[in-house]
Amino acid sequence: MGDSLEILLTNDDGIDSPGIRALYESLQEVGNVTTVAPATDQSAVGRAMSYEVEVEEHEIGYAITGTPTDCVVAGLTEIGPYPDLVVSGCNNGANLGAYVLGRSGTVSAAVEAAFFDVPSIAVSLHVPNDLWPYDTSIEEYDVAADAATYLAEHALESGVFEGAEYLNVNAPMPNGESVPMEVTRPSHVYDMDTTNEAGVITLHDRTWEQMNDETLPDAEGTDRRAVFEGKVSVSPLTAPHTTHRHESLDELVTEYRF
Repeated sequence: MGDSLEILLTNDDGIDSPGIRALYESLQEVGNVTTVAPATDQSAVGRAMSYEVEVEEHEIGYAITGTPTDCVVAGLTEIGPYPDLVVSGCNNGANLGAYVLGRSGTVSAAVEAAFFDVPSIAVSLHVPNDLWPYDTSIEEYDVAADAATYLAEHALESGVFEGAEYLNVNAPMPNGESVPMEVTRPSHVYDMDTTNEAGVITLHDRTWEQMNDETLPDAEGTDRRAVFEGKVSVSPLTAPHTTHRHESLDELVTEYRF
């Protein structure tokens, strides 16, 4: 699609993070990039909205004193130009599994775009547990940026978004070897617990600990399995939370009387 492709770029790590810089530089190879991103780190805020935010010009676009969702709404309705595609990321840390989709600010920005009927891609970098927490460099996003740019260039014209509203992409760090790409589904593995010490409850996400283990419980075809095996995971997803008609609920509702 070349330079005719209009891309709105955002993230949740903040506009000064190396991940968004990596995507900003790479995506310019395939289109015109307008960056509208949080002024500060907004990780794990989900689809929280501020309703009133300040905007300032930035070296790579516009900084918003709000959430990723604020950035998408402002970018689409006010700052413009109206994009063909929204790209969110690249996040420092993977966004894997069904349970993280509603928590992640990176993914939530893509979901917000989907509700505007704009195709979107959420992009995250898997940082191995033995390195976490880790201050990533721009170069360490090379695989993620390349995968995102490839999808941005080809997904629209190939009809990908006729069956999906957004793509959740998770990439490994470069290791000097060729990295394959795999279509996946979000893993349903979930393992959280808490400890209570002196009236302070601490939440522990044990799901990540499983990424150290050769006996990873995730099945073939899941996003966590693909990233664990060193692949780029691409999950095609839809935004509305809908389900099929449920006969038992139909009967229950029919019998209700006030």
